[in-house]
Amino acid sequence: QVQLVESGGGSVQAGGSLRLSCAASGYTYRSACMGWFRQAPGKEREKIATISTGQGGTYYADSVKGRFTISQDSAKNTLYLQMNSLKPEDTAMYYCAANLAPYYGASGYRCYTRSYNYFGQGTQVTVSS
Repeated sequence: QVQLVESGGGSVQAGGSLRLSCAASGYTYRSACMGWFRQAPGKEREKIATISTGQGGTYYADSVKGRFTISQDSAKNTLYLQMNSLKPEDTAMYYCAANLAPYYGASGYRCYTRSYNYFGQGTQVTVSS
Protein backbone atom coordinates (compact mmCIF):
# COMPACT_ATOMS: atom_id res chain seq x y z
CA GLN A 1 0.00 0.00 0.00
CA VAL A 2 1.50 3.29 -1.11
CA GLN A 3 1.78 5.87 1.64
CA LEU A 4 2.97 9.46 1.41
CA VAL A 5 3.31 11.36 4.67
CA GLU A 6 4.09 15.09 4.63
CA SER A 7 5.60 17.10 7.45
CA GLY A 8 7.27 20.44 8.03
CA GLY A 9 4.40 22.84 7.53
CA GLY A 10 3.73 25.72 9.90
CA SER A 11 3.31 29.45 10.24
CA VAL A 12 5.95 31.90 9.08
CA GLN A 13 6.21 35.57 8.29
CA ALA A 14 6.55 36.84 4.75
CA GLY A 15 10.11 36.50 3.53
CA GLY A 16 10.73 33.46 5.68
CA SER A 17 11.53 29.87 4.77
CA LEU A 18 10.17 26.39 5.41
CA ARG A 19 11.21 22.93 4.29
CA LEU A 20 8.56 20.31 3.70
CA SER A 21 9.30 16.60 3.76
CA CYS A 22 7.41 13.66 2.31
CA ALA A 23 8.19 10.14 3.51
CA ALA A 24 7.23 7.54 0.91
CA SER A 25 6.58 3.89 1.67
CA GLY A 26 4.79 0.87 0.28
CA TYR A 27 6.62 0.75 -3.03
CA THR A 28 10.13 0.57 -4.33
CA TYR A 29 11.46 4.09 -4.70
CA ARG A 30 12.65 3.94 -8.28
CA SER A 31 12.52 5.79 -11.55
CA ALA A 32 9.17 7.52 -11.57
CA CYS A 33 7.72 10.98 -11.05
CA MET A 34 6.93 12.77 -7.83
CA GLY A 35 5.72 16.24 -7.12
CA TRP A 36 4.25 18.85 -4.82
CA PHE A 37 0.81 20.36 -5.11
CA ARG A 38 -0.95 23.01 -3.08
CA GLN A 39 -4.52 24.10 -2.56
CA ALA A 40 -5.68 27.33 -1.00
CA PRO A 41 -9.24 27.75 0.34
CA GLY A 42 -11.68 28.34 -2.49
CA LYS A 43 -9.07 27.65 -5.16
CA GLU A 44 -8.24 24.70 -7.37
CA ARG A 45 -5.33 22.44 -6.55
CA GLU A 46 -2.14 23.71 -8.18
CA LYS A 47 0.79 21.57 -9.28
CA ILE A 48 3.90 23.53 -8.28
CA ALA A 49 6.98 21.31 -8.64
CA THR A 50 7.90 17.92 -10.06
CA ILE A 51 10.97 15.71 -10.18
CA SER A 52 12.05 12.67 -12.14
CA THR A 53 13.23 10.43 -9.35
CA GLY A 54 15.65 8.44 -11.50
CA GLN A 55 17.73 11.33 -12.83
CA GLY A 56 16.63 14.26 -10.74
CA GLY A 57 15.24 16.50 -13.44
CA THR A 58 12.98 19.21 -11.99
CA TYR A 59 10.27 21.56 -13.17
CA TYR A 60 8.44 24.41 -11.46
CA ALA A 61 5.29 26.39 -11.92
CA ASP A 62 5.90 30.06 -12.62
CA SER A 63 4.32 30.98 -9.28
CA VAL A 64 7.18 29.36 -7.34
CA LYS A 65 10.09 29.35 -9.79
CA GLY A 66 13.23 30.80 -8.27
CA ARG A 67 11.89 30.56 -4.72
CA PHE A 68 11.11 26.86 -4.20
CA THR A 69 13.37 23.85 -4.73
CA ILE A 70 12.24 20.24 -5.00
CA SER A 71 14.77 17.55 -4.09
CA GLN A 72 14.98 13.97 -2.91
CA ASP A 73 16.95 11.57 -0.81
CA SER A 74 16.50 8.22 -2.53
CA ALA A 75 18.21 6.32 0.27
CA LYS A 76 15.57 7.61 2.69
CA ASN A 77 12.65 7.43 0.22
CA THR A 78 12.01 11.06 1.03
CA LEU A 79 10.98 14.03 -1.08
CA TYR A 80 11.59 17.62 -0.01
CA LEU A 81 10.36 21.08 -0.89
CA GLN A 82 12.54 23.97 0.24
CA MET A 83 10.48 27.16 0.24
CA ASN A 84 12.25 30.51 0.45
CA SER A 85 11.05 34.11 0.19
CA LEU A 86 7.58 33.02 1.20
CA LYS A 87 4.64 35.29 0.41
CA PRO A 88 1.14 35.46 1.92
CA GLU A 89 -0.22 34.07 -1.36
CA ASP A 90 1.78 30.88 -0.71
CA THR A 91 -0.63 30.09 2.14
CA ALA A 92 -2.21 26.71 1.33
CA MET A 93 -2.36 23.04 2.16
CA TYR A 94 0.65 21.38 0.55
CA TYR A 95 0.49 17.82 -0.77
CA CYS A 96 3.11 15.35 -1.87
CA ALA A 97 2.13 13.24 -4.88
CA ALA A 98 3.42 10.32 -6.91
CA ASN A 99 2.92 8.79 -10.34
CA LEU A 100 4.56 5.40 -10.15
CA ALA A 101 4.54 4.57 -13.86
CA PRO A 102 8.20 3.99 -14.77
CA TYR A 103 10.01 7.01 -16.13
CA TYR A 104 13.73 6.81 -16.78
CA GLY A 105 14.25 10.18 -18.39
CA ALA A 106 15.71 13.40 -17.01
CA SER A 107 12.87 15.74 -17.90
CA GLY A 108 11.15 17.29 -14.93
CA TYR A 109 8.74 18.85 -17.42
CA ARG A 110 7.69 15.40 -18.63
CA CYS A 111 6.83 14.63 -15.00
CA TYR A 112 4.95 17.94 -14.78
CA THR A 113 2.67 16.89 -17.63
CA ARG A 114 1.70 13.63 -15.95
CA SER A 115 -1.37 13.12 -13.82
CA TYR A 116 -0.83 12.00 -10.25
CA ASN A 117 -2.82 9.29 -8.51
CA TYR A 118 -1.22 9.04 -5.08
CA PHE A 119 -1.41 11.89 -2.58
CA GLY A 120 -0.48 12.40 1.04
CA GLN A 121 -2.77 13.91 3.65
CA GLY A 122 -1.21 17.35 3.34
CA THR A 123 0.58 19.81 5.58
CA GLN A 124 -0.60 23.38 6.17
CA VAL A 125 1.60 26.36 5.36
CA THR A 126 0.49 29.79 6.55
CA VAL A 127 2.41 32.93 5.61
CA SER A 128 1.55 36.18 7.37
CA SER A 129 2.33 39.65 6.11
